[in-house]
Amino acid sequence: MYRKKTRGSKPWFAAAAVAAVFIWLVYALGNILTPFIVAAVLAYILNPLVEKLRNRGIKRAPAAMVVMILSLAALFALVLIMVPMLVNQFNNLVERLPQIVGFVQNRLLPWVSRLAGEQVEIDVQSVSAWLQSHTGELSNALRKAAPTLLRQGGNVAAGLSNLLLLPFLLYYFLLDWQRWSRGVRALVPRRFLDSYVRISGNMDKVLGEFLRGQLMVMLIMGLIYGTGLMLVGLDSGFAIGMIAGILVFVPYLGAFTGLLLASVAALLQFGSWQGLLIVWAVFAAGQFLESFFITPKIVGDRIGLSPFWVIFSLMAFGQLMGFVGMLVGLPLAAVTLVLLREGADMYFKSWFYNHK
Repeated sequence: MYRKKTRGSKPWFAAAAVAAVFIWLVYALGNILTPFIVAAVLAYILNPLVEKLRNRGIKRAPAAMVVMILSLAALFALVLIMVPMLVNQFNNLVERLPQIVGFVQNRLLPWVSRLAGEQVEIDVQSVSAWLQSHTGELSNALRKAAPTLLRQGGNVAAGLSNLLLLPFLLYYFLLDWQRWSRGVRALVPRRFLDSYVRISGNMDKVLGEFLRGQLMVMLIMGLIYGTGLMLVGLDSGFAIGMIAGILVFVPYLGAFTGLLLASVAALLQFGSWQGLLIVWAVFAAGQFLESFFITPKIVGDRIGLSPFWVIFSLMAFGQLMGFVGMLVGLPLAAVTLVLLREGADMYFKSWFYNHK
């Protein structure tokens, strides 16, 4: 008996198999792929700058080199500014540890006692005795951990090699980005070309608006927090503010981390409620500007990535793929959002939905 062949099942099966192998390779080669993924994300963000230089008559190779050098130089300069400030703040924390204990004992605990209605105290002598009695245990634990730390030396060396490899990878990604995108488009079957152009265009719009917009928000919020903390006279305020700005891509994490670090620094430096309240006011103003003006204006609500999905995607992909998952979590979430929109549009136009 003659059977009509079902067309299209094998290509879809092959595509699913290729996707499964690709996901497995990303999972298995996570540590090796880390510098490549970092370079690819940076190249995607920086590629429009290369295109603008090309439109001004500069060839792609020197344009890619200029963009790569300027971007890495800016990042390196930011690290050189922030790291000494944070080291200095840590040294101040160690030196002023007795002041912290005094503040907690003489000011914070009496205030808590008034609120609780009963006396709350810290037995400093008991704490000191406990620390002294556990000093031997801590030394033994450190001796036991030494071999493990030595074994981690390979990971440290791998991380340094990845850091040294990043400029070269970023340059070649910027150099060949346009050629690779044309090559991928050339591989698409002609009957699917219109769908590919539409879907890839939507993905590029969502990814571009989100990644570049979020990068701009991080820079602006870092400057707002850093400048505000410097103006109130907080030591290492600029470094703390920039850390808070960098962590803005995770909703509320940047403000919370910066507020915690700044509060500790304010207690060490000012030792009063007035200084602490001024620091809190800086973060309250920054959070207000970010939530109601900066993020809606630059990133925009039209992208559709709510804070819930941002947090979930970072946690989910981080759990599945480690650090690499944290890097690709937001881009994959944006791509998934576009695919879900396409699927919903096809469903609402389908015979199954509209047939009565």
